[in-house]
This record gives sequence, C-alpha cells and structure tokens, in this order.
Amino acid sequence: MKKEVNYKVSGKEWEEAKDIAFTKISKKAKVDGFRPGKVPRSVFEKKFGTGDIISEAMEDLVDKKYHEIILKEKLIPVVEPRLEIVSADDKGFEVNMVFILAPEVKLGKYKELKVKKDKVTVTKEEIDHEISHILDRYAELVTKDGKVEEGDTAIIDFKGFKDNEEFEGGSAENYSLEIGSHTFIPGFEEGVIGMKREESKDINLTFPKNYMAKDLAGKEVVFNVTVHDIKKRVVPSLTEDFFKDLDMEGVSNKEDLEKVIREELEAQKESDIEKKFTDDLIKTAIKNMTVEIDKEIIDDETNRMFKNFTKRLEMQGVSEELYFAYSGLKKEDVLKEMSKEAENRVKERYLLEEIIKEENIKVSDKESDEELKKVAEEYNMSEEELLKELGSIDVLKYDMLMRKAIDILKENN
Repeated sequence: MKKEVNYKVSGKEWEEAKDIAFTKISKKAKVDGFRPGKVPRSVFEKKFGTGDIISEAMEDLVDKKYHEIILKEKLIPVVEPRLEIVSADDKGFEVNMVFILAPEVKLGKYKELKVKKDKVTVTKEEIDHEISHILDRYAELVTKDGKVEEGDTAIIDFKGFKDNEEFEGGSAENYSLEIGSHTFIPGFEEGVIGMKREESKDINLTFPKNYMAKDLAGKEVVFNVTVHDIKKRVVPSLTEDFFKDLDMEGVSNKEDLEKVIREELEAQKESDIEKKFTDDLIKTAIKNMTVEIDKEIIDDETNRMFKNFTKRLEMQGVSEELYFAYSGLKKEDVLKEMSKEAENRVKERYLLEEIIKEENIKVSDKESDEELKKVAEEYNMSEEELLKELGSIDVLKYDMLMRKAIDILKENN
C-alpha cells in the first residue's frame, strides 16, 4: 500500500528554513578574510551561490515534515519514503512524499492444510557410508613399491619451463601430490602415473585458455618431474586397536559404532524433515493468502540480505570487489537471485504476523524473561549482554510470536 502526500513550503517558513540552513553551512565555509561562521550571507551567496543553502533547508524540512505527516495521518511506514522533488528555488520548495505502508493481508486457509510430513528412515547403506568416512579420516600413507597409480600420493620435485625458460611459480621440491585430486592442470597427474621411485621425465602440457595467470593461459609448457617416493592410502579395519584410537565414548566395537551413527543420522534427519515440513506448511498457507507487496518492500529486504552477505564476506577477509572479481558473478545477478528469496521472506513474515493477529497470540513478560535467560545460557552470555546485542526485549518477543504462529500451523495441520 502507498500513500502520497504533497506539501509546499514558501514565504516566512521557507525563509526561516534557509536562515537556519545558512547558519549551519557557514560554520564550515572557508572564505578569505572571515572566520568560520562569520561570513556575511551576501558574501557567501556571491561566492558559492544559493544551491547549498536550498539543499540544506530542503533536508531539514523533509525530516521535520516526515514526522509531522506520520503523526497527523497516523501512518506506519515499513521502509524509507520515496521523495519526488517537484521544485526547489529561492522562492519555495515543493515535494511529493510517497509512504510505503504494510500491505493488506487476507488470510486464506491456514489450518487443516494436510501437508505430508516425511518419516525418518536410516538405511544400512547410509550407516556403512558414514563408517567409511570415519575410516578414511584414520587412513595412513604407507610407502609402496612399484609404480604410481590412481589414488597414490607421489612425493615429487618438479620444474616448469616455457620456451625453455623456468617460469615463476612452476617449481617445488618434495611436493606431495595425490593422484586424482586434480590439483594441477589437466594432464599433469596423468603424466605422473606409471612412474617409479627416483625416475625423472618431461611432461608436455598446455595451460587452459582461461587460466588466471594470463602469461601462461593457453601456453605450451614442459614440466620436468622426479618421483622420490610413492605412498598408498591404507584404510584401517574395525579392530580393537582402531576403537582404542577412535576413543569415542560408549563405543568399543562395530555394533556400538553403528548404534551411535544411527542415532546421529536419525537426529539430523528429524531436524531436516521438521524444517522441510515447516517450510511446506508456510508455502501452502502463502499460496492461500491474498497480498500485494510493493516493490520497495522487497527491494529493502534484498538490500538488507546483500549487506549481511557482504558483512559475512568481510569477516572471512574477502571484500565485495574481490568476491565478484574471482567468482565471475555480477552484482546485479546476485541481487536478482536474492530478490526471489527476499520476496518469499517478506510473504512469510506477513503471513505469520496476520496469524498472530487472527489467533490473538501473546507473549507474556514471564515467557520472554525465561527465554532471555535460556538463550543467554546457550550463548554463554549474560542477560544484559544479550539484550544489548538484541537492542531490546521486543526483538526477542517478536521472534517468540513468530514461532508461536508456526506452532499454530503445525498443531492444526
């Protein structure tokens, strides 16, 4: 929903706004022969014109009028209003302010949706697969005789040459190369297969055309390779010694291990199934809901998601520019993809908020205090620290209300 408000300012109110604006600007203005804040208005306008004064006056009035209109019209904007400047000069100022309000939501059927919830099943194959992962983690590299084979680790020296000259970054000594890891450019590992200990050979290769080092991209090179040692991976068996090394509480044999893995898989699957069940309920209820959401609301959510995304990148030491440079993605494409998720999130929020109203769901101070204590303990924080992080107890209460609305969907399915 949108509400457009037009207002004009002229005469005494406009002159007073410009006077206040000039007082603020003149304190920062540098004019030869005058101290900051002491330059006469006529001298300032002759040197700088009136544009900055008008802009500052507009900004002050927009902020003032914004609050006046909200109180007078009893509006609750959900995003920053859109400003459309009609005119602004020495005589006056006219603006259209477009307020974006929460959309009208009409709940459809949200009970007895008959959404199917999957059952938890764990197969023997899945348990065996997890055990194989555990055994892989305890695998050892053991020196072997014979030739390099797929899956072996070859300890090699290598030097790379382009046009008979060694190129930078193309050499190493005692390098552990796992055959099949595809660590090197195509053809290198294949060239090492079949070599024996202390054997040397030249491997002729061509760098991929899209290789990131432009001076090597698409170029023919020669790698001189010497194999010093060959090691194979030896995966342990489920022996008594293995279980001692594993040192897992309550596990001393294969049956114990299978039991623990089954319980872990069941817990993980139960969590995944519960999440999918909740998502399916919400999606079905959204389909039954009638709502028209303004583009500005979705854009606002998209921008918030993108800011969180870049913040997470920065925490990993990756700048926004670096991410796009190496990922090959374009910002507009990422924003477009995020916009789809943003629309779903917004719809979900309005659905649950409407259910809260419809069901008259409440959260008491006692409930929120107990939740605050519980969450603080989970994060090993004091309640005061958690409140500071949240901003206010209302943030926690809102989250609790939303979860109660989801519980309504589940209990009445």
